[in-house]
Amino acid sequence: MTTIRVLIADDQMMVRQGFTVLLNAEPGIEVIGQAVDGLDAVAKVAELAPDVVLMDIRMPELGGIEATRRITEPTGATVKVLVLTTFDIDEYVYEALRAGASGFLLKDASAAELAHAVRVVAAGDALLAPNLTKRLIAEFSRVTSTPRAPLKDRVGDLTERETEVLSLIAQGLSNAEIAQSLVVAEQTVKSHVGRILVKLGLRDRTQAAVYAYETGLVRPTGY
Repeated sequence: MTTIRVLIADDQMMVRQGFTVLLNAEPGIEVIGQAVDGLDAVAKVAELAPDVVLMDIRMPELGGIEATRRITEPTGATVKVLVLTTFDIDEYVYEALRAGASGFLLKDASAAELAHAVRVVAAGDALLAPNLTKRLIAEFSRVTSTPRAPLKDRVGDLTERETEVLSLIAQGLSNAEIAQSLVVAEQTVKSHVGRILVKLGLRDRTQAAVYAYETGLVRPTGY
């Protein structure tokens, strides 16, 4: 099994050390470095080439959102960013996802939840903490009241099944859960997801979820 290499970026030493201890105790995960702020995180990514970065949002020198953008934006970038937030809803989480983060998790998550999150984003899946997903959808609704027409036109390139898969991605379902919902093989879902990303020119599942809400393909309910 390939070891997942992790960089922890947080301005609080106790947080960095705590997560380091927790993750190094997990099989198949190794913390290879720590960063004290956003600028340090960008430099350490270039130096150490981690698979996953645990990124705090509020840091001095350079915040987690801009650091995430600088890390994920270069062509060919493969590192995944998992945003960590202290609060049950953080006003910057939405922008972090748009900047290229693969998901977010509360800092009070258990060791098992943290390790699971690292493995999920390392595998290329999006991770939206279940207790935050509804609030995040509400934020999608608030900041994207008008779909962007040029993007919306591209939805027509998707097949009916691909559109269905995209809507389920936006609801936070994993490939296995989508496969169960549609009664198809998980590999079939992976193929659909791959084609969706290519057709829409998106980098990963998180961008696909953002896209689905921004274009109005999926509309929040209950808000």
